Amino acid sequence: QVQLAESGGGSVQAGASLTLSCAASGLDSDEYSMGWFRQTPGKERSLVAAITWTGENTVYGSSVKGRFTIDKYGPQNTVYLRMHSLKPEDTAVYYCGSILSWGPFVETAYRYAHWGQGTQVTVSS
Repeated sequence: QVQLAESGGGSVQAGASLTLSCAASGLDSDEYSMGWFRQTPGKERSLVAAITWTGENTVYGSSVKGRFTIDKYGPQNTVYLRMHSLKPEDTAVYYCGSILSWGPFVETAYRYAHWGQGTQVTVSS
């Protein structure tokens, strides 16, 4: 049974940094990729960043390029989203998801098989 657990959300001032963690269990293949998405009320879940399980490939949403980094440095079953220069428009619930394989489809939320419960990030001006 796949389980994903996000942590690290919180409330910060604009310009601050925050790191989110996603601990995964039950993924029995290194063919999985992991993605971070975010969602605000009334809007669809949108891609923040995604990474292959080996860390070889990454992709970022256009609004976070250059400010956020996704990586797997640390425990092998944990994916990190390192967020810098946070803006009020980054305020959202951030979700971690897993998807089998890698390709352009990793940018599409509905293609993901498993999700965590989400963690709130609030950035005030």
